[in-house]
Amino acid sequence: MPDPRFYVKKTNINLEQLIDLIACQVPEHIDLTQHINDVATLEGAGAQDISFFHNTKYIEALKLTQAKMVLCRSQDIEHMPAHCVPLIVDNPYRAYAKLAETLYSNVEQDMFMDSQPEGSALCHPAAKIGQNVIIEPGVIIMADVIIGDNCKIGAYCVIRNGVTIGNHTLIGAQCVISHSLIGSHVKIYPGVKLGQAGFGFVMDEKGHISVPQLGRVVIQDQVEIGANTTIDRGTLEDTVIGTGTRIDNLVQIGHGVKIGEHCVIVALVGISGSTEIGNHVIAAGQVGIAGHLKIGNNVVIAAKSGVVRDIADRETVGGIPAVPIKQWHRQSVMMARLAKNPKG
Repeated sequence: MPDPRFYVKKTNINLEQLIDLIACQVPEHIDLTQHINDVATLEGAGAQDISFFHNTKYIEALKLTQAKMVLCRSQDIEHMPAHCVPLIVDNPYRAYAKLAETLYSNVEQDMFMDSQPEGSALCHPAAKIGQNVIIEPGVIIMADVIIGDNCKIGAYCVIRNGVTIGNHTLIGAQCVISHSLIGSHVKIYPGVKLGQAGFGFVMDEKGHISVPQLGRVVIQDQVEIGANTTIDRGTLEDTVIGTGTRIDNLVQIGHGVKIGEHCVIVALVGISGSTEIGNHVIAAGQVGIAGHLKIGNNVVIAAKSGVVRDIADRETVGGIPAVPIKQWHRQSVMMARLAKNPKG
């Protein structure tokens, strides 16, 4: 569910208005005057919320959801709990995007319409700054920011509304941080961008429609984030970086990614949205990881690998597509032999 520190619901909507908005089909004898409380994931939805189901990877979450209503296709009704009202649409993700855009109108515009502090290095009066905090020239700290004790904020950083930062955290120059909750003893190197909108949109024959990004970035304690790395906020769920994880420079982490504790993510890695990575994982340089995957604990991914499938605990993989490392080595040897003697 969207955090009210970062998102303000602009309007309320009832079921009758929702039908007009997204042209969904509803069961007979349903009260059309009932209101939609809020949007949420299948796992996070409460008894008054609406969610959506568009990916069979989440079939178990659909079966267990507490949502009052779920946007879904007609063939998915059989998997829904008895208490849940199905709202039938052709494209549930597109329907969700239109609903979220209506409830949280102009989300992206609101990010840039806050009152601007005057001067070149100023804190908003509503910001709370701890003891022994060093704020370098050119920093802008906006309303409702909370910064703990013994922190340092580098020159020309922008800390946007509602961000929280724990104790003993160091933030390098020219970082932009929004929609984020940051722990203690974190090191964020220059040029990092946290909490920007995820690359989320629906593509179909009607044209692209942007999906409002209503989640947050959560950085747990003792994380290090290298220069010019970008970590996008989630669509509805949070993007989470676990305790003690080390992220190198120029890494791209997509919306809704979950990275466990004490991982090492090397330079130029790209992780697509909603992928979950376990604890003590190493992703070497230039690894690409597709979306909606589950990477187990203690996994090692060799440099330049392309991961397109789930990986079990303690596997070491390499290649494009990534396969168990011994298999990749055999493939490499065979290819080298074929290059030398193509006729066998």
